[in-house]
Amino acid sequence: MTTRDQGEGKGRPETEHLERLNENLARVEDLTQRLMAAVARRTAARPELNAPDPEVFSKAAGAYWAQMMENPAKIFEHQLEYWGSSVKHYLEVQQTLAKGKLEPPEDTTPDDPRFSNPLWKTNPYFNFVKQQYMRNAQAIAQAVEDAEGLDEVERRRLKYFSRQIIDMMAPTNFLATNPDALERAAATEGQSLVDGLENLVRDIEANDGELLVRLSDDSKFQLGGNVATTPGEVVFRNHMMEVIQYAPATEKVHAIPLIIFPPWINKFYILDLKEQNSLIKWITEQGFTLFVVSWVNPDTTYRNTGMEDYVEDGFLAAVREVKQITGQKQVNVVGYCIGGTTLALTLSLMKKRGDTSIKSATFFTALTDFSDQGEFTPFLQDDFVDGIEAEVQERGILRSHIMARTFSFLRSNDLIYRPAIRSYMMGEAPPAFDLLYWNGDGTNLPGRMAVQYLRDLCQSNRFTTEGLPMLGETLHVSDLDLPIFAVTCQTDHIAAWRDCYRGMRLTASKDLTFVVSESGHIAGIVNPPSKKKYGHYTNPDLKGDAGAWFDGAEFTEGSWWPRWGAWLAKRSGKKVPARHPGDATHPALAPAPGTYVRSGQAA
Repeated sequence: MTTRDQGEGKGRPETEHLERLNENLARVEDLTQRLMAAVARRTAARPELNAPDPEVFSKAAGAYWAQMMENPAKIFEHQLEYWGSSVKHYLEVQQTLAKGKLEPPEDTTPDDPRFSNPLWKTNPYFNFVKQQYMRNAQAIAQAVEDAEGLDEVERRRLKYFSRQIIDMMAPTNFLATNPDALERAAATEGQSLVDGLENLVRDIEANDGELLVRLSDDSKFQLGGNVATTPGEVVFRNHMMEVIQYAPATEKVHAIPLIIFPPWINKFYILDLKEQNSLIKWITEQGFTLFVVSWVNPDTTYRNTGMEDYVEDGFLAAVREVKQITGQKQVNVVGYCIGGTTLALTLSLMKKRGDTSIKSATFFTALTDFSDQGEFTPFLQDDFVDGIEAEVQERGILRSHIMARTFSFLRSNDLIYRPAIRSYMMGEAPPAFDLLYWNGDGTNLPGRMAVQYLRDLCQSNRFTTEGLPMLGETLHVSDLDLPIFAVTCQTDHIAAWRDCYRGMRLTASKDLTFVVSESGHIAGIVNPPSKKKYGHYTNPDLKGDAGAWFDGAEFTEGSWWPRWGAWLAKRSGKKVPARHPGDATHPALAPAPGTYVRSGQAA
């Protein structure tokens, strides 16, 4: 090879590197323009929905100062402990480096999945940052514990918001202190950062200027294609819902049909994600005639739609139409989450009216007693609810992204920061995960309904106290006296099982089965027997409180589905020839999963 050839060979990689750099710079410029255009389209939520009333922190500061005046030794002890720990850590690092050792000092901080990269333990820089962050987090948590003179609600809110600050300031959330992101950027010559910026811009564009981290690759899923595929037909439609009747999977079925009322905070197909875990498919295979309600995704024209409309034009209308289609005088019903809460209201109303159309009721993770607001305490005080009320008065609806953001912040590391790091810092495409696809397919809430639910149920808890006025009656949980099967989930952070238990004990049912499934709000319900994954607890003795019930409960390996199926079969009548969707007065309007479920989906 000549000297000239060697020179040209040496220059080619540099030329390619320069060309790639120029291409990336051009992409960055284009993405920056797109980002600015997307953010300009943002219609921000009211400021009350972005942060608590400053009084939360002023009360905490006042309590902390009062404690300092009353017991300064305690405060100074904790402060000196923090200062001493920080200075000692700094000196240990300096001493190690002075000895010529490029290694961190002893690290006794607890394991944390955020810091799984070995460099957090072996690299002096990253280890120093991590250890100091852990010390800071512990000091803040200790300060919250030290704040006396706060009531329980104030303390819960202070803990929550201080935890949000701690999680937000984690070094993993910043490029300069995230070894995974820096390693990826170096290995890809910065391509990962450009890809991450593109992911960021795409997410903001898809949400009209709002930053909602995309958790799943939506392009990999199609409703009716590889999600929500159980065969059926829409046999009734009104302004509130579509009623889907699913095709039978057996030659004979139980005479009494079953209606599932899912929540309208999100969409029903969580119960029909894929064949392997579809509760809808499983129910048809057990010989039941199944109907499922698919709620409308409301727009601003629904601003005056209230809980009473969901009861009259949703629950009662579905019961009426299913009775007509099947020729039965009674039906069995299931209510999931807020669908279960509203089912309880409907059953109370039917009791008042002397309507005996319901043979039995099943509740999936359904709250009826809101006396303990649990993890939602930070969002159910007047500053936030006032903000929501003003928001819906202005816009007519509570927009889906506001609710999605609220739920995500309850598990911010799992649902915000970790996905954001993967997408925006690492430049990775989100996974093709059906559950996360469903999770991102949100719905709006009608303005009037949202305020009623928050004020009358979550805040005032009227359904279990003085009674909830609705449709000319005063509704109370004690009106429920029919057979009930209640399924709750052990680690549910939305409808805590202990709160569900308390509400079920307030009913007048003499035939009450209560189950606690392992896992959380979704996985504990979508728990097919074939997976043999999560077990469940049962105890027929409901006389004591939740703690006593659990102490005496029997654990059963595997899903609760077969137990419920056997319970339901006993209350579903004799077998009759299988029914196919619709009848002469209820023609098929659209194949399952229907049309309402597609509203609000990204193109």
